[in-house]
Amino acid sequence: MVGGTRGIGLAVAELLAAEGASVVLNGRDADTTEQAAERVSGLGIPGSPADPAVADALIEACVQAHGRIDILVNCAGTAEPAGSSILNVTSAQFRELLDAHLLTAFETCRAAAPHMVRQGCGAIVNTSSFAFLGDYGGTGYPAGKGGVNGLTLAIAAELREHGVRANVVCPGARTRLSEGAEYERHIAELNRRGLLDDVSAQGALDAAPPRYVAPTYGYLVSDLAKEVTGRIFIAAGGFIGEFTRPETGFIGYRDHKDTPPYAIEDVQRLIGG
Repeated sequence: MVGGTRGIGLAVAELLAAEGASVVLNGRDADTTEQAAERVSGLGIPGSPADPAVADALIEACVQAHGRIDILVNCAGTAEPAGSSILNVTSAQFRELLDAHLLTAFETCRAAAPHMVRQGCGAIVNTSSFAFLGDYGGTGYPAGKGGVNGLTLAIAAELREHGVRANVVCPGARTRLSEGAEYERHIAELNRRGLLDDVSAQGALDAAPPRYVAPTYGYLVSDLAKEVTGRIFIAAGGFIGEFTRPETGFIGYRDHKDTPPYAIEDVQRLIGG
């Protein structure tokens, strides 16, 4: 359970423990990790799993303690700096955001996948966000979450034949990242600029507690979802939805064997006309 010491991650860890799972959880802060582990009667491994050594140690601790790893849930994340945009974000800030979201998911999946393949089963759930659409502003946060989506779909396709499933949840819940005066001003500003409509803005400001999204994670890692893989779900309060797989739309076609390349004006007529 990566990012399992507070917020959504802790709510998922508590639900899985209540369902009988043996939980190994991770957080960056050692004291917070120890406290959360005590709450779920589990094992806590602190550190940033964006570091390959920490990711390896986390997965190995689970295998050593329980003989196997059946479930990997990634809930780690950090907020974009206040006012961050492509106009002012630094390279260091951008890399830090990618580490927290995409690299953490990659390193833990990389470490866990071989164990699951040898077992012939396993369930991975990575956490993304509505923000991957770009509507919530920022740079590294939406880029990292979009990367998590692509990574998870690739893992699902590659490991399906080995009995390993991988899905994504885009949660909406009130956590330390989605409350406070600064967050409220951010949402209001996005609404004023037309990036968020009134319904989306109100939903962002009136999110349910994390325990409302935990059951979707619980379902996806259970045997009840043994045929569900390669999908991107939404869990926000009482709402459950799905981002459907993009489909190719027809714009134009000409056979390259018989015709020259399009002129720029041809492309304009097809796309812009």
